[in-house]
Amino acid sequence: MKNSSHNLRLNQVTLGAPDMAASIGFYQNLGLTLIVDSAPRYVRFEFPDTGAGEPSTLSLHEVAPDWQPPVDWPLIYFEVDDLDAYISDNNLAPLSPPKAQAYLWREADILDPAGNKIRLYQAGKNRRFPPWRIE
Repeated sequence: MKNSSHNLRLNQVTLGAPDMAASIGFYQNLGLTLIVDSAPRYVRFEFPDTGAGEPSTLSLHEVAPDWQPPVDWPLIYFEVDDLDAYISDNNLAPLSPPKAQAYLWREADILDPAGNKIRLYQAGKNRRFPPWRIE
């Protein structure tokens, strides 16, 4: 990377869940805390706080029971402080222009040399504390 002043951070990995209830129980049993509950469509967990900074998260999206992961999964999220500046400063070519999402993040997807999809995004306080977070 040419410019590291934008604080690139791993935020989350998103996985498909054909049986959302079973998946929720599994990840809670591992010690993750459910922080967004829009089941059966979507849920998000936070990893235990290790004192090493903000915890990473794991998201689950509802998929059909016979679902097979597509080639571009899992979807990996990298957070930056300023999405447009990060893209510009690092001469990146997103698959489409950055887009504001309904869940209050701005996102753009890029591909690594092997074709893995990386979602760059900017969320600010809405990353961990969106208006719909459960306590």
